[in-house]
Amino acid sequence: MIDALTFASSAIHVGGFKWTGNFTTIDLIAAGTNALNGALLARRPDHYKNWTVVGIIAMALLMGLGGGITRDVLVNQVPGALTNPAYITVALACGIIGYLLAYKQGQFFREGLFQFMTSFSLPWYAIAGAEKGVAVGLPVLGILALAAIGPTAGRWYVDVSSGVPPKQFVRGEWFVTTAVMTGIVWIIADALGASTWLAAGIAFVLGYLFRVLALYRAWEEPLAPEPKGVYLHDDGRPMLGRKLKGKSERELRSLGLVIDEHGEMHVDPALKVPAGDGVGQPAAAKQGGAR
Repeated sequence: MIDALTFASSAIHVGGFKWTGNFTTIDLIAAGTNALNGALLARRPDHYKNWTVVGIIAMALLMGLGGGITRDVLVNQVPGALTNPAYITVALACGIIGYLLAYKQGQFFREGLFQFMTSFSLPWYAIAGAEKGVAVGLPVLGILALAAIGPTAGRWYVDVSSGVPPKQFVRGEWFVTTAVMTGIVWIIADALGASTWLAAGIAFVLGYLFRVLALYRAWEEPLAPEPKGVYLHDDGRPMLGRKLKGKSERELRSLGLVIDEHGEMHVDPALKVPAGDGVGQPAAAKQGGAR
């Protein structure tokens, strides 16, 4: 019994804080700035879900460390965030700062600060992912995958936890593309013999400038072609699109409209609501709007 306790106590240790080293420094910069972003994002009006203070700090840790942990697990390594206490320490400190800075006077969210820090942390995490891919001997596509996963996985975790569509899948200012482009620039610079910090500096500047310009100039990924007009949601309730012109007869009938032999649309008289309660409106459309 005594021997077992002695062994257990000797196996528990604080761990060695490691702050320097090319990869470690870059990774800590990425983790810290992304943790600050996580705290800001958790307090952003479209993500806030009555989080507690602990919940917001947890979101900061999730966003700051989630990408690096996912990246390391993918290459079959124990995540550095678990072996080096510096990661959690930096992420906690930056999360607290983000919590305190989220709002200025009144209820105005610091959107500018959030977008600036997102633009700042995105290239650093992409560079760390690319470095990790080269270190473990991945091919180019694998390296680029880590360059994209590292900076975006944490955002995915926070978005899903907040019940909003993940940033990677909705229209935005070239979020994932910025990470991939940064990874490509770093690979080229590294292949040309640039030192670690020179390659990182070149990749960061280009990635950061592209992201900021995309935000400033409203450059956005193209949307997939939208279906015209009416489409049925899962609950079966018909929804109007931007226009009714050119829609199928089935969709129009579901709205209480009919098409004559000339292709003209008419309100179905049987579905009109009583006078004084929206004359001429189809009952189906009125009911749908009241929901």
